[in-house]
Amino acid sequence: MNKLENDGEVAVKEESQTDEAAPAVRKTRRNRRSEGTIQGILEVTEEIILESGAERISILDVCKAAEISRGTFYRYFAFQEELLDAFSRHKRERFYASLIETTAPHTDPDARLEAMILFISDYIGHTRARRLLIVAPEYAMNWFQRIFQDAVLRFQDVLGIVFDSWDERLGVKLDRELVCELIIRYVLSEQLVPASPEQRRNMPRRIERLVSALVTGKTARR
Repeated sequence: MNKLENDGEVAVKEESQTDEAAPAVRKTRRNRRSEGTIQGILEVTEEIILESGAERISILDVCKAAEISRGTFYRYFAFQEELLDAFSRHKRERFYASLIETTAPHTDPDARLEAMILFISDYIGHTRARRLLIVAPEYAMNWFQRIFQDAVLRFQDVLGIVFDSWDERLGVKLDRELVCELIIRYVLSEQLVPASPEQRRNMPRRIERLVSALVTGKTARR
């Protein structure tokens, strides 16, 4: 093989390597744009639902509010139900991400509990879940039911060091699932019968009294 052929072979290899690398760069850029587009779609979806309800949401309204074409919408969501499912997951994951971000820095059990209570109190005071329950009651109730068991598990994870501390202090093994279930039911009940700000401020003490009342023995519920 002569030098010209060698040079040509090298050039082809270099061109091939460049072509193989280019799609990866374009894919990364496209993914960032996609995430931004999806985020925009979900944000306007929330506004439309809170204004008109989930039953009356239309793909055309979402496209207009998000300033995208129908073709762009269908690139990410095949139909309305898929959009609503994605919106539900989006709200759920944002809540848990904020909860973990708020509580994770606190490694002291009492501080972790206090941080979680303050987070819940702030959430109750600023959430638009009550508005959702008014304008789209069926959708809201279905959403609450879908997230309930998952919330019980995630709260147990967040409060793991708190329960460990309580078990040691009280000399018993608490029913963690039951305690978390009652906390979540409290949060949900706030959407129907809101407590006063003073009652929410006293929530840490009320939860401690609740835990003491739940101590019935050394064996957790099976």
